[in-house]
Amino acid sequence: MKQYIIDALRTVLIDLGISEPLVKIDYPENLDHGDFSTNAALSYAKQLQMAPKELAEKIIERLKNSNIEGLGIRDISMAGPGFINFKIEDKVFAEDVVKISKSARLGGEVSPDSFYGFAVPAGRQEGGSYSSQKDGKGNTVLIEYTDPNTFKAFHIGHVMSNTIGESISRLIEFGGAKVVRICYPSDIGLHIAKAIWAMQLHLGEIPSEAAPIAERTAFLGKMYVEGTNIYDTDPSAKNEIDELNQAVYDESDEAVNDLYEKGRAWSLEHFDMLYQLLGTKFDRQIFESEMAPVGMKVVREHMKGEQAERSGDTKSTDLGANIGVFEESDGAIVFKGEDHGLHTRVFVNSRGLPTYETKDVGLNVTKFQKYPDATKSIIITANEQNEYFKVLTKVLSLIDEKNGSKTIHIGHGMLRFATGKMSSRTGNVIAAESLIGDMKKMVMEKIADRAFDVDEADEIADMIAIGAIKYTILRQAIGGNVVFDSAASISFEGDSGPYLQYSAVRAQSILDKAVKESIKGLDKGEVMLPETVGLLERLIVRFTDIAGRAGDEYAPQGVANYLVQLAGAFNAFYATQTIIDIQDPLSVYRLLVTRTFLRTMTEGLWLLGIKVPKRM
Repeated sequence: MKQYIIDALRTVLIDLGISEPLVKIDYPENLDHGDFSTNAALSYAKQLQMAPKELAEKIIERLKNSNIEGLGIRDISMAGPGFINFKIEDKVFAEDVVKISKSARLGGEVSPDSFYGFAVPAGRQEGGSYSSQKDGKGNTVLIEYTDPNTFKAFHIGHVMSNTIGESISRLIEFGGAKVVRICYPSDIGLHIAKAIWAMQLHLGEIPSEAAPIAERTAFLGKMYVEGTNIYDTDPSAKNEIDELNQAVYDESDEAVNDLYEKGRAWSLEHFDMLYQLLGTKFDRQIFESEMAPVGMKVVREHMKGEQAERSGDTKSTDLGANIGVFEESDGAIVFKGEDHGLHTRVFVNSRGLPTYETKDVGLNVTKFQKYPDATKSIIITANEQNEYFKVLTKVLSLIDEKNGSKTIHIGHGMLRFATGKMSSRTGNVIAAESLIGDMKKMVMEKIADRAFDVDEADEIADMIAIGAIKYTILRQAIGGNVVFDSAASISFEGDSGPYLQYSAVRAQSILDKAVKESIKGLDKGEVMLPETVGLLERLIVRFTDIAGRAGDEYAPQGVANYLVQLAGAFNAFYATQTIIDIQDPLSVYRLLVTRTFLRTMTEGLWLLGIKVPKRM
């Protein structure tokens, strides 16, 4: 219906003299104003040399003359300075809900004894089939996120990046594009030299391979903090760590290599465990240590006053003719950002070592070499790196304008607590595992009186705890900081992830009860429709549009806010309707509405990376 109205408005505007009108349709906050609203008259009044109200009246008149009202539109009216509102016949929403209920099922296994046609999963992991938009079909989008550091804690900042990156990945997949999930773990650099320096002082305290992985990586984090503190306060130790950093880079010391390989392996094992817990599976991991040679080659090929090295056995990166991107300065190689309204960054230091910047160049060149058909490359980090990425994307554009223009950086805020911002330098870092564990403990206390066995309670608590954390992160715009209130986040009521999960579980229990009472015929024959429908049906049919817009704008909060409205509407429906009543011919319709709500909520939560427990 929305697209039908857009097409009708475009036809009218073209007839009035607008060559290529762009029509935007919104949902009024107050249903009394209608089901759809457009500001088209305000947008094009000046171009047509009319007052907005005059143009709105003319548009409405032409729409009515085209008999659009007879095709499911109950009323078209003008409001305010020239908005045009559309009220839709209730039967249209009822019919659409029934169609959605009977259409293609969700991905995943189907329960053979489930009369409603699909098993509500304990977290759907496959791609969606809920009438997903296909605007992105044929596109390949690279999304890089999480990017933890070996030898350091996987902290709540990484949870922020992972949560946002995974949700944006799913939203873009929903739009029909192929998504390649990329992680760029840091496995080389000064932070590792600091940790290994401290490890050399505590060789007898290094945990055994049999120790829990959390214990082993906690030791690494402790060593990093010790090395960082001594590096900042002791000049002699600083020199030793700098030399150790060179040894790690050169792989010139066997004992150092052994400590490096041990710590790297432990970190990666721990990361994989956390990714599984958080529901992410990366398609490719590209390591920082692999990117130094690639980045160094690109930087040297694009030095001012030099020609690219394209002879001998060295294969050129063949990135374009713009050679003069970098220049020498005090023995280092830099990019003079001031020439482009930015700031200068060092790409090769005075010791001849590549900096993080050079390795980032190598990373982004490698991405497009491995995926030459990629239409976009999205990088998600904390917004502390916003200014850095302005420089990096400019450098990438100067090296290769085509690929540079495809690169998009999204900066997110920080997760804050009463003690303030986390810090991995001082040791005042909140590890992801610690946050999840604390939340899980609170959930276990909350569900202690439920009749769950130990394994089921553990699984449910994991889903609720992680759902609470993810929803808190995703419910607001990505750029701002998030204040985390642990008690409010696990509430089964109000604006929280568990509230959404609980609403889905409530719908599931109704459908389970219908199975037990042998309600038949939900997918056969005609369904009696009610004369009027409420907010629930109206919200259900918006889902595809809401999710599509959220993907286009990289804004998961659009889905999160919609799901809260949807849950509220369903719970009001549940409180005021007798859903299961064998004697009531409308009972089948109400069960179909319940089933469609459940499907919509489950799919919406999947887009946020949140699983739905079977029970709560």
